[in-house]
Amino acid sequence: MFIDTAVLTLTAGKGGNGIVAWRREKFVPKGGPAGGNGSAGGSILLKASSQHYSLEHYRNLRHIKAQNGGQGGPNKRQGKKGEDLLLSLPLGTLVKKANTDEILFDLIDETQKFTICRGGRGGKGNAFFRSSTHQAPHKWTEGTVGESKEVIFELKLIADIGLVGMPNAGKSTLISKLTRAPVKIAPYPFTTLRPNLGIMGENILIADIPGIIQGAHNNRGLGLSFLKHVERTRALLFVIDIAGSEGRDPIEDFILLRKELHAYSLELLQKPFFIALNKADLNGAHFNYQRFIKAYPYDPATLFFLSAETKQGIAPLVKAITEMVQAKGPTLRQSSLKQLR
Repeated sequence: MFIDTAVLTLTAGKGGNGIVAWRREKFVPKGGPAGGNGSAGGSILLKASSQHYSLEHYRNLRHIKAQNGGQGGPNKRQGKKGEDLLLSLPLGTLVKKANTDEILFDLIDETQKFTICRGGRGGKGNAFFRSSTHQAPHKWTEGTVGESKEVIFELKLIADIGLVGMPNAGKSTLISKLTRAPVKIAPYPFTTLRPNLGIMGENILIADIPGIIQGAHNNRGLGLSFLKHVERTRALLFVIDIAGSEGRDPIEDFILLRKELHAYSLELLQKPFFIALNKADLNGAHFNYQRFIKAYPYDPATLFFLSAETKQGIAPLVKAITEMVQAKGPTLRQSSLKQLR
């Protein structure tokens, strides 16, 4: 299951307490203070990982806590340090404060590792407080509590290609033919409620993202659930129902899609893009194709007249996408894509 949001409380480990203890040795009548110090609690760290592509692991978790530090022991023995807890998150994960939406970390590189909650300090045993003027202290201190934060993990996909289209434009069918992604296909709007991921060829990651409707940038329909995932795709693939089988005009669909992207972020329109004029096998497709070409103000080499259902015209699109990705280099390491096969 693809999960792109998780709300969690993270709590680092408490530091161990110091203790009061005394030396008990033969021929040492007064002994002396021998209470050891407690150790620090474990911290919680975050790491970006290309081995994960969803927040599914955190779906049913509400509270994650690191190990407490150990209490001090007699004979000045220090407690065992609490183990740090390393959380692996998918590339593209934003870590936010839950109450303010302030962005704490943006995990976009596998070399990144951050400490989000530091473990508490260990307390002091009575041996620590011994001095020339106080030879037998009974004083000791407790360990401090670890840091705690309520956070939101929000994943914005890092994919090579993001499919953009109106509901029922055929995005799910197209990704099922370009890749081996197991997708739900049905003739009604919003079949895709979460992004579907698939691999084309060896290492080209394609995301089929929920369809846009007018006002998506204002969170209408699936709104921001869609648009946040488009931000980090390297190129866009507009999927247009060129046959107008849903009663919409293909040219108006393309204009609306670009308007919604522009309203959300101007940067989206600066990405490379291709256009799949889908449903070429249906009545009206050729007539609308000629209309579309005449009205199209961009490079006609970005247009691909095809039918995802029959696979007609898909090969040239695959070739163009592959050449673009090869020119730019892969987004994710090959090892990270094996999970999606």
